Amino acid sequence: MESYRTRRQHLTSKMQSGVAIIPTAPERIRNRDAHYPYRFDSYFYYLTGFREPEAVFVTVAETGQSESKHILFCRDKDETREIWDGFRYGPEVAKETFCFDEAYSISRLDEMIPEILANQPTLYYALGQDAAWDIRVTGWINQVKEAVRKGVSAPAKIYDSCSILDEMRIIKSAEEIDVMKNAAVISTEAHRRAMQLTRPDKHEYEIEAELFCIFRQRGAQAPAYTPIVAGGANACILHYIENNAKLKDGDLLLIDAGCELDGYAADITRTFPVNGKFSPVQKDVYELVLSAQVAAIAAVRPGNTWDDPHQAALKVLVQGLIDFGLCQGSVDAVIESEDYKRFYMHRTGHWLGLDVHDAGDYKLNGSWRLLQPGMTLTVEPGCYIRPSENVPPHFWNIGIRIEDDVAVTETGHDILTITAPKSVAEIEELMQ
Repeated sequence: MESYRTRRQHLTSKMQSGVAIIPTAPERIRNRDAHYPYRFDSYFYYLTGFREPEAVFVTVAETGQSESKHILFCRDKDETREIWDGFRYGPEVAKETFCFDEAYSISRLDEMIPEILANQPTLYYALGQDAAWDIRVTGWINQVKEAVRKGVSAPAKIYDSCSILDEMRIIKSAEEIDVMKNAAVISTEAHRRAMQLTRPDKHEYEIEAELFCIFRQRGAQAPAYTPIVAGGANACILHYIENNAKLKDGDLLLIDAGCELDGYAADITRTFPVNGKFSPVQKDVYELVLSAQVAAIAAVRPGNTWDDPHQAALKVLVQGLIDFGLCQGSVDAVIESEDYKRFYMHRTGHWLGLDVHDAGDYKLNGSWRLLQPGMTLTVEPGCYIRPSENVPPHFWNIGIRIEDDVAVTETGHDILTITAPKSVAEIEELMQ
């Protein structure tokens, strides 16, 4: 638990004085009395390591004190409910296990929070993320204000706690990157398995099932997001998730899938031929996208900006689109006119961590932020060619994306998903 305690101390040092309130995610009803599988709030888990629902983390930072107070509110120990729902820590055990200064029953939250807020200058809380919590927090502040005649003051300022936590989360510790590497290894194995079992006339959902199988067999708790298993024209739909079409001989299959392991996500995309052999035109477009990704990954290093990998990929892709006759003019002219966006309409990556699209700003003070060791991101250029009058038919319905997870190191980068096959030769050999 030392890493969580260190993060809590870092948070309070940034706060200086005031109270932070960070609830975990609620349980969600799927239908009637059946719930969706529970998943904790990422900010809450980042600071606590605690996975149970109905929990709130509260920290009190006092100027001039060497140590701040870290408090957990959680469910009571309840042997009857444990028969139905499983183990609960309860406040006493949770306090010791997760290294909190204090722990109380969640039933005491409404009673205790106004007392904790009294005479504090600032409340650190993420307004706007959950309307129900916003109402509850406002009620606590109003309770404190009602005691003004007793000489009690309410927080005069509300500061977005995410602005501090996002900057903490954007730099991963060695421990976090180790977990992400393990998630990447599991996800890589799932992609290899999918390539080996893909055949014409199978359905997308059959391949999706193989991904899920490897995820759970290797100890991952869940998919990090709904997988995209898109054959043929479906690969040109960026967020296709129906995954129910029959795979056709001669088509490509695009799979965007990664597991979640101990809260951390992997995010991999591979594209390969359903019959195990790229056609000449498929190979040409695929190798263009791969070249763009190689250029982008090479630009992932300390001192470069967040935008540099995207620009590196974009120049390669645009030159290829010109060479194919799909765009006309110089590289600079096509980029300026954004004509390439008919075939490449998204950026080349995003932060990765506890969330698939992880916390952290991409610009600071209006400028692209510099890459630093410990940052983790995806690199995922693509090319999606839909049927169109000004596109030769042999290009139609070719959708290709290649995505890897990359950590910025002191000297460059580390590709966490390096073992997932992506050259034409590797893919065709594995599929045989």
